[in-house]
Amino acid sequence: MTHAFIVDYRKRSTTAGQEVAVPVTVVEVPPLRVVGARVYARGPYGSRVRGEVWGEGAIPELGRRIPIHPASSAEALAAFSSLSGDEVRLLCHTQPHLVTGTPSKSPEIFEVRVSGEKFPERREFAVQQLGKEISADQLTREGEFLDVLGVTKGFGFQGHIQRWGVKLQPHKNSKHRRMIGTLGPHNPSFVSYRIPQAGQQGYHRRTQFNMRVLKVVRDPRSDPITPAGGFPHYGEVRSACLVLHGSLPGPAKRLLRFRAPMRSRVAAVEKVDLRYFSTRSKQGV
Repeated sequence: MTHAFIVDYRKRSTTAGQEVAVPVTVVEVPPLRVVGARVYARGPYGSRVRGEVWGEGAIPELGRRIPIHPASSAEALAAFSSLSGDEVRLLCHTQPHLVTGTPSKSPEIFEVRVSGEKFPERREFAVQQLGKEISADQLTREGEFLDVLGVTKGFGFQGHIQRWGVKLQPHKNSKHRRMIGTLGPHNPSFVSYRIPQAGQQGYHRRTQFNMRVLKVVRDPRSDPITPAGGFPHYGEVRSACLVLHGSLPGPAKRLLRFRAPMRSRVAAVEKVDLRYFSTRSKQGV
């Protein structure tokens, strides 16, 4: 994270139209590579795969995750193009060799749903994307919103006080101070989920809704984005990145997923007036 000065775009804010300092998060977004496509059909027992095809261009490191499939033949592509179903999904994988801030060499592979009105058009689009890359600027533009899915920082097993912030017991308590006073009434004769108890804290999947994209940087070499000395616990940003208003869940090197906003109330695209972006050292150098 770093900070930036922008003209406040929030119309109902007390500082609307004024220059304000805001916290921002820089997320490195190298392109995804499409290696396959699937057609799903809904049934009484859930969605089933009707057919799939594979393309070329998978990086060798993908073999760390799954057996690398050879490219589908022309006959398989023709059969796929005649399938009927309800959903079309692309099989995409990340390219960690383009990111120097993370030590992982194993790519992540996941499915991305293809949206649209007509099924044949979605199926044809999926076939056309085989072996190609999907960049971040195909998903969003400056001023738009995104939903960000991530996993929060993990803190392991924690007690009542640390996990829920409940009040300490009095010092004259006969048992323990760092625990709750009661598990609930006799009736109903079970412990409700509302009772604060010890357990896992952090390492939960969370979704941040409506994160405003302040800037899309396609080449950090021509548009410097990395602070002096690099980002703490990450390093230097060398591929395309997004600058988002606010903070995101998880540590610096954990994978994040973006999607089109589900709860956005602003339809028009509003380009943000970014006056200053801080690249000063975060280590006091």
